[in-house]
Amino acid sequence: MGAGPVGGTLACRLASAGVSVALIDQAVLPPMENPAFDGRAYAIAAGSRTLLEDAGLWDVLDVPPNPILDIRVSDGRIGRPPSRLHLHFDHREAGGDPRPFGWMVEARSLRKALNARFPAQAGLHLFAPAKAAVERSDDGALVRIEDGPVIACQLVVAAEGRNSPLREQAGIPVTRIPYGQTAIVCAVSHEYPHHGLALEHFLPAGPFAALPMGPSADAEPGGAPHVSAIVWTERTKDAAAFMALDDGRFAREAARRLGPHLGAIRAVGRRWSYNLSAMIAHRYADTRLALAGDAAHGIHPIAGQGLNLGFRDGIALADLIVEAVRNNADVGGKALLTQYQRMRQPDNLLMFAMTDGIDRLFSTDRRMVRAVRDLGINAVDRLGPMKRMFMRRAMGVTAPPGS
Repeated sequence: MGAGPVGGTLACRLASAGVSVALIDQAVLPPMENPAFDGRAYAIAAGSRTLLEDAGLWDVLDVPPNPILDIRVSDGRIGRPPSRLHLHFDHREAGGDPRPFGWMVEARSLRKALNARFPAQAGLHLFAPAKAAVERSDDGALVRIEDGPVIACQLVVAAEGRNSPLREQAGIPVTRIPYGQTAIVCAVSHEYPHHGLALEHFLPAGPFAALPMGPSADAEPGGAPHVSAIVWTERTKDAAAFMALDDGRFAREAARRLGPHLGAIRAVGRRWSYNLSAMIAHRYADTRLALAGDAAHGIHPIAGQGLNLGFRDGIALADLIVEAVRNNADVGGKALLTQYQRMRQPDNLLMFAMTDGIDRLFSTDRRMVRAVRDLGINAVDRLGPMKRMFMRRAMGVTAPPGS
């Protein structure tokens, strides 16, 4: 249930392994595919790429993904140089294979790949737009599609987002944390190349991130050779005023936060804004039901890990289901669902706590707090084992032996 990036990719992955899948979404899919450059992009961690490859999506992305080779973490104030005590991650120092930390993938490119893959994938039955009622019991589940068939299945996956109706129906409680912050999402073209560097710059109102996208043929007339995605966290009470600025003034405000290392910048594409909060489901399963992606958890975008946690849910669930099918086991049985929760809940809880704590620590301008956190940033930069641990977690992969 849900044909977004997590639900759609999981459905393609399962169908490609020979599992019969029905994919249902309330929305009409073509309007979800915006043919024009709109500035939105996903940071796909190295560990998440496997799911997209196994789903048959990675190689059909029409805009080539751009690698993230370095990450720079800094602290500062608007319009002033960042603190000299910073943290720099180089993908070559992470240990193991020298893979990039991840790749920037345009949101429209992934949407187009999903929409093209759905009808082409044998064993995947798409119903969109469609409304459906779900009945679950110990023996199985029935999905009654309005003006359509009744589907008997062993497992229902709720991937409908933070306000998941199936999660509500199952009575699964959640914990929510409001932040009073809004994320402004857009893209800029810039004078100098980014060289694959992602910037996370902490400011009193919240983090300001610049993420390295690939060259764009249509971000602006004649194309744009140097483009970065921007995730600008602002206090909600101030965000509307920034969203309302004309392109020139908006670019100048972004430049005050970004700094001069990319040269002159111009706003390209559209601007988007999202109120920020965190949410975690107390459990990820119920009778014949598994939660995945935003239906199970939502975190602050401070580390760019939200979608990647959903993809890691998909990897774990797909592996369990494929193995169960091969062994003629019950893919919706209690044993499988219990194992899924054990595999995913600790990782998601840890990231939930980490992102919440980091935002609270850095979204303040108190002098003593600033001094302590700058020293902490510098200490991590100097401690090789701890630094490698952070890098491997950002990549979404396990640490290599001896690291």
